Amino acid sequence: MTISRRKFIRTGSLLAGGSIVLPTIIPSCAFGANDKITLGMIGTGDHGINWNLAAYLKLDDCRVVASCDVDSSRAIKAKSIIDEKYGNNDCRVYGDFRELLEQRDIDAVQISTPDHWHVPISLLTLGKKKDVCCEKPTLTVPQGRMLSDFVSNSSQLFQSSLEDRSIPQYHKMAELVRNGRIGKLLRMRVGLPGAFSQLYYYNPDPTEQPVPAGFNYDMWLGSAPYSPYTPGRCHYNFRWINDYSGGSLADWGAHMIDNAQWINSSEKTGPVEVSGEGTAPESGIYDAFNKFRLTFNYENGVVLDVHSDFVEIFCEGTEGWLHVKGWRGTLEASSQEILNSVIGENELHLYTDESEHANFLKCIRSRKPTYHPVEDMHRTATMAHIGNIAMTLKRKLRWDPVKEEFPGDAEANAMLTKTEREPWSIKTLLT
Repeated sequence: MTISRRKFIRTGSLLAGGSIVLPTIIPSCAFGANDKITLGMIGTGDHGINWNLAAYLKLDDCRVVASCDVDSSRAIKAKSIIDEKYGNNDCRVYGDFRELLEQRDIDAVQISTPDHWHVPISLLTLGKKKDVCCEKPTLTVPQGRMLSDFVSNSSQLFQSSLEDRSIPQYHKMAELVRNGRIGKLLRMRVGLPGAFSQLYYYNPDPTEQPVPAGFNYDMWLGSAPYSPYTPGRCHYNFRWINDYSGGSLADWGAHMIDNAQWINSSEKTGPVEVSGEGTAPESGIYDAFNKFRLTFNYENGVVLDVHSDFVEIFCEGTEGWLHVKGWRGTLEASSQEILNSVIGENELHLYTDESEHANFLKCIRSRKPTYHPVEDMHRTATMAHIGNIAMTLKRKLRWDPVKEEFPGDAEANAMLTKTEREPWSIKTLLT
């Protein structure tokens, strides 16, 4: 099924008024058993190189053929790593992802850009009939809905670039809960790291500085409002600025809240109420909440508490509890019997694989659904967005996960979207 860019714009304007029907026929894969899948890397910063590129270079059934970044030093660094791996000088370098997408010999793309570029680049890539593996999260609720609906009406594959469903502790926890090993699920608790001032290249200094040579800062900003260049704004630290992301709640929440959604069987929907409080830095360029307490209430009665003290996930049921403290920590339970429990042949077995990258490549060949579809990524990102809105407004909010709006709350609904700077708006990019 081919969807033109112009048709997509018309479709996108109708998303609030109707749903898009899933295609009933998925085309067979054109790859032979010995054909390597060719990949282009869009976004070659820390995570793009050290996690995503590193993973693909270990897999024999693909070949990375292109590197793209608005920071030429990063694109060149990725090229050097790729060429060293393959023993040649063949990797192509691009500064504009649109040039990479015109290359007909590239089958699929890994997107590792700042969050505000995830949806625009994904849409353009899918429009070029290339499969997508994209980092989390989406920037806004409407953008996430737009992407999910477009994927559902496309023959292309989309993998949310999240490893959690391949991590044994989280997978086992989800299977144990969903198969009733702790009785009826009552409450969950998720912990995230909040003190981003201690991480990586934190530099809140707002003083304008010259844009480095080889860095296309205007394109890096994209649809976000114009702000003077300062080193602490870009690359890793975009996460702490609401123009580009949503703080730890959006970043780490994409992992741990997603696990909670999976455990609660709510990965295709969401809560019906959110409340909480948070604080953000009082000065400097970082404005995302870095200390917070949130409570999400689900229609099924389950309550999810989220805090910013440390990483954890805890599940309490009528007949026991499960807990993982720390990132990939040890799975603990209220009894050894629960931990030793084996999921039977006729019970629910949740989709998993060795990694998001290996799963993506397998699905490119088989044309089967990926293990972390875009709808799940969108639903988890939505929780971060509505949580941030509740903390900003400092009041409890009702949420309709079907209509994806705050019922009867114009003030809160107005915060679901962001103004897009031209010429980088999604509508302009797609025309």
